[in-house]
Amino acid sequence: MSRLGTLGARLYRGEVGYDFVGKRKIWYGISILITITAIVGLAVRGLNMGIEFSGGAVFTTPKASVSVGQAEQFAERASGHAALVQELGNGGLRIQISEVDTAKSDQIKQKLSQDLDIPASQINADLVGPSWGEQIANKAWLGLGIFMLLVVIYLAIAFEWRMALAALIALIHDLTITVGIYSLVGFEVTVGTVIGLLTILGYSLYDTVVVFDGLKEASRGITKQARRTYSEVANRSLNGTLVRSINTTVVALLPVAALLFIGGGFLGAGMLNDISLSLFVGLAAGAYSSIFIATPLVADLKERQPQMKALAKRVRAKRASAAAKGETDGAEQQDREDGEYEENGTSVVRPRYQPPARNRGRGGPSGGRR
Repeated sequence: MSRLGTLGARLYRGEVGYDFVGKRKIWYGISILITITAIVGLAVRGLNMGIEFSGGAVFTTPKASVSVGQAEQFAERASGHAALVQELGNGGLRIQISEVDTAKSDQIKQKLSQDLDIPASQINADLVGPSWGEQIANKAWLGLGIFMLLVVIYLAIAFEWRMALAALIALIHDLTITVGIYSLVGFEVTVGTVIGLLTILGYSLYDTVVVFDGLKEASRGITKQARRTYSEVANRSLNGTLVRSINTTVVALLPVAALLFIGGGFLGAGMLNDISLSLFVGLAAGAYSSIFIATPLVADLKERQPQMKALAKRVRAKRASAAAKGETDGAEQQDREDGEYEENGTSVVRPRYQPPARNRGRGGPSGGRR
C-alpha cells in the first residue's frame, strides 16, 4: 500500500489526525484576508466584461502572416478602440473589438483585409448587441439565486439549518474568490466564465455534503456520552474523509489544468480557456472551503447550543477528574474499552476489549480445558 493509502487508512480509523476544527480561527483569518483582497480588487479594477455583455464585434480570419501584436495594432488603428487578439489552433486570428455597430464593423473589416493581406470575403464578422449580454447576465443571476435557495432548503431538510447556512457561506466564499481572481488578473468574463462559475457550485457542494453526511452519523446520540465534544467529533469525521477529498480534487483538477494550460495556452482555445480557468480556480477554492470553512462553521454554530455546552462541560470535568487521579482517559482508549469505534462517522461495534488472562486457552485450540 502506498504512503498516501496508509495515511488515508489511519485517518479513516482515527489513529492520526489534524486539528482542523480546533485551529479554525487561523482558517477564518486566511479566508477573510483572501475574500477582502478579492472584493477590493473587484471594486477597484472591476471585471473585464467580454463583448457578450458589453456588445461589439468578433472578426475571425484564416491563417495570417502577421503576429498577434501586429494584428492588435492594426485592429486598434482601424477601430479606434482597444482590441483583444487571440491566435487560433489553425494559425488564424480571433479579433475582438467592443462598442462596434454594423456600419463600423464593415469599415473595420475592409481595413483589416488590407493590413492583414487577407480577402475580405474570408474574414468572418459576428456582431453582438449589449441587450443580449444583459439577458444572459440576468438569467445567470436568476439561476444562481434559484440554485442557492434550493441548496439551503435541501440541506435544511436532509441535515439541519446550521449545515445549510455553513454550506451557503462556503459557496459564497468560493464564488467571491473566483470572481476576485478574474478581476485582479484582468481575465475577460465571457459566457464560458458564467458556465464555469455555475459548474463549480455543484462540485463544491458535493464535497461539503460528503463531510456533512459523515458528521451527521458521527454526532448521532452524541449527548449520551462524555468522551468527545461536538467539535472533536466533527474534526474526526473531517479527517476520515480528508484523503478522499484530496484525491477527488486532484483528479478533477488534472483534466481541467490540461484544458487550461494546453488547450488554452498552446492552442488558443477561446471559450474553452474561459471555462477551464473558472473551473480550475473554483475547484481549488471549493476543496479548501469544504475542509477549512464549512465544517468548522458547523462546529461553531453547534457548540452554541445549550446541550452541546453541557456536553463540553461534562467532557472537561471527566478529563480533569481522570487527570487528578493520574489515569489515562483518552477517547481512543475509552472507545476500545467500550468496544465501540466511530469510523468516518459510522458507529461500528467491535469486540469489547478484555485484558488477557494468564490461564485462558490452555489445553486446546478452542480455548477449552481438556
